[in-house]
Amino acid sequence: MHPALLGVITIIVGVGGCVGYFYGSNLFLDKVLFPAKGPNAGRNINRANIIRPWLFLMPALLALGLYLAYPVVATLILSFQERGAGGVRTFVGFENYTKMFAEPKFGEAMRNNVLWLVVVPAASTALGLLVAQLTDRLKWGSIAKSIIFMPMAISFVGAAVIFKLVYEARPEDVAQIGILNHLFLLFGGDEPQQWLTIPFWNNFFLMIVLIWIQTGFAMVILSAALRGIPEETIEAAIVDGANPFQIFFKIKIPQIMGTIVVVWTTITIATLKVFDIVFAMTNGQWETQVLANYMYDKLFRANDWGMGSAAAMIIMLLVTPILVWNVYNARQEMK
Repeated sequence: MHPALLGVITIIVGVGGCVGYFYGSNLFLDKVLFPAKGPNAGRNINRANIIRPWLFLMPALLALGLYLAYPVVATLILSFQERGAGGVRTFVGFENYTKMFAEPKFGEAMRNNVLWLVVVPAASTALGLLVAQLTDRLKWGSIAKSIIFMPMAISFVGAAVIFKLVYEARPEDVAQIGILNHLFLLFGGDEPQQWLTIPFWNNFFLMIVLIWIQTGFAMVILSAALRGIPEETIEAAIVDGANPFQIFFKIKIPQIMGTIVVVWTTITIATLKVFDIVFAMTNGQWETQVLANYMYDKLFRANDWGMGSAAAMIIMLLVTPILVWNVYNARQEMK
């Protein structure tokens, strides 16, 4: 079947199935299970209204159970097992975790993830806030925002391929197609550099890709927050003699601090799970390993389901507290 036709059929069946489910379940609830007629009509209406939200939530709950809760439980069980010949699994307790923590590659992945967590959320949020503030003062600010937001429409793998070309190195006697090496030679560099193979610094070259993508996200959210600041507070500060820097740092930022924290934590979660960029650009070589790529190597290359599952559980444990805190802050702001 042609992919386009398959896509159309999928949309029709998916949307039609959702409409059919909600219409049919409401019809069954109101006409068969609790009909709004007879001496018990009032009680039936109340019962139907109690059950109706659960009918709407049921597909989402089933999907979460099937695609989230079950995989988490299954991965946890696998992390305590070892897969032997013939697919036979044996319980080994915390042995997979012990071996994993003893591996140098896991230590490298943890160090790199910490480095990513320090740099990427801070840089993305700061740049997004700066762009949001500056573009609001320009006539063509909406065009600038559109251009800066555009990388959000590109997949991580696509962005990695773009930046791999930016960092590309050709022999010195050949024209450079990599922008970075071209500029490096233009400003007096000796020879083209293999930027992605330079230990420690190559991590920053990889981080630039995620910062480039996430800055647009931070800019959009923070721009909306800045527009929501009451004009009276800014006008009062101007009357009191505050300069633009004082207005920005002492008036605006304190009022949108909650939004800044939400943006920061959201980017932090994305950073903890980073995989595509590292996989497409270095595959964890030259000391660029991260936890998600380490997990992939163990699961699908080494076929070590135990250690791969243990790595997955470590990632989940690191993400969960940040996610819970983010949801809690979002609910507090809604009160």
